Amino acid sequence: DEAAGQASPLGGLAASGWHTACLLMRMSCEPWVNASASWGGPGVEELKWLAPVRPGDILQARRTVVGQRPSQSRPEMGLVSLFFEVLNQHGQMVMTQANTVMIGRRGMSRVPVQLEPPANTRLVALGSHHFTKASIIAFARKYDPQPFHLDEDAGRNSHFGGLVASGWQTACAWMRLNVDAKQRGLDALRQQGAPYAASGPSPGVKNIAWRKPVRPGDTISYATACIEKRAVSRPGWGLVHSLSSGANQHGERVFEFVGAVLMPMRG
Repeated sequence: DEAAGQASPLGGLAASGWHTACLLMRMSCEPWVNASASWGGPGVEELKWLAPVRPGDILQARRTVVGQRPSQSRPEMGLVSLFFEVLNQHGQMVMTQANTVMIGRRGMSRVPVQLEPPANTRLVALGSHHFTKASIIAFARKYDPQPFHLDEDAGRNSHFGGLVASGWQTACAWMRLNVDAKQRGLDALRQQGAPYAASGPSPGVKNIAWRKPVRPGDTISYATACIEKRAVSRPGWGLVHSLSSGANQHGERVFEFVGAVLMPMRG
């Protein structure tokens, strides 16, 4: 909504940061990912949204290889560390992303320690999303057309052993449920006549981890927990950090990340 955008810290209508991340994935696929021996990625170390992406903006991206190493446990694959910069038509940086991809014959990523919220932290259930074959392929065609997201035979011939959802689809499903849950909370406060404030934009996220493949027929249940709150330099605003995750119908965690969002401060 344009009026809501004008009233926010962004000062106007702006694209979702996850939308920008998905477009970067699409820009990466055809020029090099699908032309390489990519085995996908285990996660993203850091994703920063530095400036709003506005209607009419034209984005371009550049990629820098910052490191590579063979795996000690899987000699058939290697790990390549990448840094991406996304710029608008004015040369302004709107997003950066640091992540590692699994390439070819030389290695598997070390699995990071599974994150857990501090003891006594209130876990908020956001809802569930069911992944179908059709939705997985439709998302992949638009944003992440790697063969194992598009074709069952290609998936079976990959290390995934079958068709799997893009990790960005898993993240975007979380975003939708998170927004819906926040709206339900705001509606309940309005009905009670209690004070409320909508959240502001996010400056970025860290430690995105796609721990297990999401397959057709999986239902992922998402939850989030606040792990830190602090004041920031912008008057009247604070920064809230949360740990969000998703688990499949078997209780296996498939996705997690640490997020940050600007929130109005009480008083």
